[in-house]
Amino acid sequence: MALPKRRLSHSRQGNHRAHVALTAPAVMECPQCNSPKLSHQACSVCGTYNGRTVIDMEAIAKKKADKSKGQQ
Repeated sequence: MALPKRRLSHSRQGNHRAHVALTAPAVMECPQCNSPKLSHQACSVCGTYNGRTVIDMEAIAKKKADKSKGQQ
């Protein structure tokens, strides 16, 4: 494995890592329910994407309720 010949100074180390910064995810508002959602993703609250319902949230809620009822 390659190793550096000399130690990097603090300023050179900073210059080396200048492009490593994290970027915030692109968050937008859902046009149906106005909750925050990631762009190009279906809304996790109402299940819509591009004006259409793609995830049946009622079925998911019912499934979770049945699962929690079975565990008790």
